[in-house]
Amino acid sequence: MRIILADLSSKMVEAWRAFFDNVQDVLIIEGDITRTECNAIVSPANSFGFMDGGLDYALSERFGWDLEKKLQQEIKALPEGELLIGQALLMETGDRVVPFLISAPTMRIPTNFNIDTSINAYLAMKAILIKAKGDARISSVAIPGLCTGVGRMQPIIAARQMYQAYKEIILGERMGFATFGDAQKYHWNLNPQAMIWTH
Repeated sequence: MRIILADLSSKMVEAWRAFFDNVQDVLIIEGDITRTECNAIVSPANSFGFMDGGLDYALSERFGWDLEKKLQQEIKALPEGELLIGQALLMETGDRVVPFLISAPTMRIPTNFNIDTSINAYLAMKAILIKAKGDARISSVAIPGLCTGVGRMQPIIAARQMYQAYKEIILGERMGFATFGDAQKYHWNLNPQAMIWTH
């Protein structure tokens, strides 16, 4: 499966290159992700399927606004009644060029509060890769910078989180912690801006 990392931001592209440069089957593009040729494209939306802002607005314009309604219906039918961060849904777009969309929320509701200090890009990327890898119809997936728009996460932190998810899901480098301290360190390395303890 080919992974296409595409974003209009030169800083996001530069950050990806720091981690993914020369990685097999990963293509980095500075440009409009909605014009990328792929089987599936990622909507880094929210837990309730609103697609009327940022990149999601462009995707709704590209595939039609009925897609948002269909997504929201599928989300409402889930046992949780929402699509949690770390989960993903695969939907048919009805488009001949890009037949599938993967919705993987990077935030519960559209907000920039606490997203930049989260590990949401890591969780969303894991969900994206699991969903794409598990469907034989998908041979290529286009993924934008995660949490870097409305969420305001620093590109280098988002890229680090996305790469760690790639290593775990695609390369099979599983997590393993001997102690609670090891788990804390792993979590902190995903986002050094995160607060583990408050007093």
